[in-house]
Amino acid sequence: MPRGASPLSAALFGRCPRCGQGALFRGLLEVRDTCGSCGLDLRAHDAGDGPAVAAIFLVGALAVIGALWVDVRFEPPLWVHAVLWPAVVLPLAVLTMRVAKAALITLQWRHRRDTMRTDGG
Repeated sequence: MPRGASPLSAALFGRCPRCGQGALFRGLLEVRDTCGSCGLDLRAHDAGDGPAVAAIFLVGALAVIGALWVDVRFEPPLWVHAVLWPAVVLPLAVLTMRVAKAALITLQWRHRRDTMRTDGG
C-alpha cells in the first residue's frame, strides 16, 4: 500500500492525505466528504478541537507578545491596537486552524488507515 502524500505538504497545501492531489477543504475549514481525485472517504476523519487549541495557544501568544512590543516600542493610542490586532489575529487564527486540521487529518489517516474505511465507499 502506498505511504500517501507527505504530511507536511498535505497540511500546508490542504491536500488529500492519500493522493496529495485533491483538495481537502470545501471553503475555509470544512472538510470535504470525499477526495475529488482518488475518492478517499474523508467523513471518518475528525480533527476535533485540536486546531482551535493550536490557534489559541500559538496565535494568542504571538498576539500578546506583539501587542506588548508595539505598545512599549511605539506607544500608539488605544484605537491603533483595536484596529491592528483583530486584523492580524483573525487571518492568522484561520490559517493556523486550517494547517493544524489538515495535519491532524493527514496523520490520522496515515496511522489509522487500516482501521478506517479508505476505499471511498
